Amino acid sequence: MSVTDRVALDPFGTDIPAESARLRALGPIVPVELPGSIPAWAPTGYDTLKELILDPRVSKDPRLHWRLWPEVGEHPAWGWILGWVGVVNMLSTYGGDHTRLRRLVAPSFTHRRTEALRPRVEAVTTELLDALAEAGKDGGPVDVKEGFAHPLPLRIICELFGVPEELRDATARLIAAIMDTSDPTPEHAAFVQEQIGTVLGSLIAHRSEHPGDDLTTELIRVRDEDGDRLSGEELLYTLLLVIGAGFETTVNLIGNAVVALLKDPRQLAAVRAGEIGWDAVVDETLRVHPSIASLPLRFAVEDLKVGDVTIPAGDAIITTYAAAGLDPAHYGPDADTFDASRGADDHLAFGIGVHRCIGAPLARMEALTALPALFDRFPDLALDVDAEELRQVPSFIAFGWQRIPVRLHG
Repeated sequence: MSVTDRVALDPFGTDIPAESARLRALGPIVPVELPGSIPAWAPTGYDTLKELILDPRVSKDPRLHWRLWPEVGEHPAWGWILGWVGVVNMLSTYGGDHTRLRRLVAPSFTHRRTEALRPRVEAVTTELLDALAEAGKDGGPVDVKEGFAHPLPLRIICELFGVPEELRDATARLIAAIMDTSDPTPEHAAFVQEQIGTVLGSLIAHRSEHPGDDLTTELIRVRDEDGDRLSGEELLYTLLLVIGAGFETTVNLIGNAVVALLKDPRQLAAVRAGEIGWDAVVDETLRVHPSIASLPLRFAVEDLKVGDVTIPAGDAIITTYAAAGLDPAHYGPDADTFDASRGADDHLAFGIGVHRCIGAPLARMEALTALPALFDRFPDLALDVDAEELRQVPSFIAFGWQRIPVRLHG
């Protein structure tokens, strides 16, 4: 198809699997429009996406490699993209800058540090399940996202980064606003940019005055001791990335797994009987319902050939994790079916290579703690609405549910 026939992506992400299938029918890579009519290319299959992620000729730095970067300010409806590519962190840098920023943060998410958090994750899980039980003791519905899937990773990441209690709700609202792609108005974009400075600026100011045993304090120390390794701007936006990615994606991982299992009682029974492991449940959730459906943006450093299509140098590319996970050419004709027994652990939901998510071990550990604990505590857990009534969060980026109403005792 011609680039003049770009497919406009649904900014609400109403039916991401169906949209992925429609795009896949058009070819391995398709010209699309993001909210605000931002032109980009969307890979539609597993192999294409994997090759592009690993290709050194694909950059994440718009300042160096996006042909339209100088024009962003001329398009008021493009302002929302600045929360993703107008920041300076691992998500929007290339080559040596990316390596430098990743090396500063990666040691904070080692296997040893993740394991050290396990007792705290277990304690918070128990506390939240107790509160959930109290909320549902009269037999009425409770929202397992609001009461469990959301507060667990939020509390852990806020403790890890020393976010004071009075800033935690604002932090959660900030990340939700960035994920919301249904409003491309300049007012929404301006609000997001203002909140980044206000909320995270307050965190930096608090930890500068009250240093502690937390990762924000560590990053402030790096900035203060060696500005060549971490500038003030990079500090602000690195916190935005690691705090946001450190809880919002895990919220969806836990919530998506809960819904997938509750929609399939036979599969849930097999999991609870030990016939299917929880690791397999987590991997299948990440394959079929990845927490991030599509991530903006990457850029062609030079002309790239994908099948019969040439992506011109300077064009933008979105990272389509949802489409890759549902690709029948890679996962078979039932690729769109949640089946944890298939043992597919090669999903791309955490990225791959030098761009693999450094927080993946923490997200997995939290999910592997939360999910069995939830179903052990409430063996008769059931959705309180038909699954078709659940609504996707208003985003083509995030892949999760707005609410997950359940009854704890069937």
